Amino acid sequence: MKQTIVLATTNKGKTREIQKLLNHPSIEIKNLDDFGPIPEVIEDGETFDDNAYKKASFTAKILGYPAMADDSGLCVDALDGAPGVYSARYAGKNASDADNVNKMLDALKDKENREAEFKCVISIAVPTGAALTYEGDCKGVITKEPVGESGFGYDPLFFCPEFNKTFAQLTIEEKGQVSHRGKALQQVAGEMDKIIDWIDINMPKFERVGCKGKKS
Repeated sequence: MKQTIVLATTNKGKTREIQKLLNHPSIEIKNLDDFGPIPEVIEDGETFDDNAYKKASFTAKILGYPAMADDSGLCVDALDGAPGVYSARYAGKNASDADNVNKMLDALKDKENREAEFKCVISIAVPTGAALTYEGDCKGVITKEPVGESGFGYDPLFFCPEFNKTFAQLTIEEKGQVSHRGKALQQVAGEMDKIIDWIDINMPKFERVGCKGKKS
């Protein structure tokens, strides 16, 4: 029987990437859309590690399955590392990808230094609170206008020197080779057999209790 791992996200683009990059015969990757609504996790951590663990552990406790969460962000040199942990809500709490992209372009319109780094922390947690952590990063340059139709988030602005393209111009396979999330997922994929064993050891064990009715 396959081990279910729940992604603590409803982001379809992120889910597709992770499902493709973690294609393993012994696991089934689901996301929050496969379950009923659960309370929203407030991402108020000061680091990517804080937020990734908070999302993964909360989801695991609520749903009773092992859960995986990543917290990723874009750290721009000319903006002193911003937006960082606030990348997803850079232009406001309910900002769209386009809103964030436009705000980024406006913030950098007079900047010559457009170097940036994507960072990612992945946390895999079980309902008891135990967790594993993986990290990845990727350096690039912010373009002066969006380029490409694939990906999500800041992908149309993030120029990757290795492929001479933005992330939004790459296939999932290409992006998986060089991206921050791809590098972290490569580590996860390389240890998946060990992770499955770790999950089995750390998942709560429920004792079966027989029904004890009153004797007449």
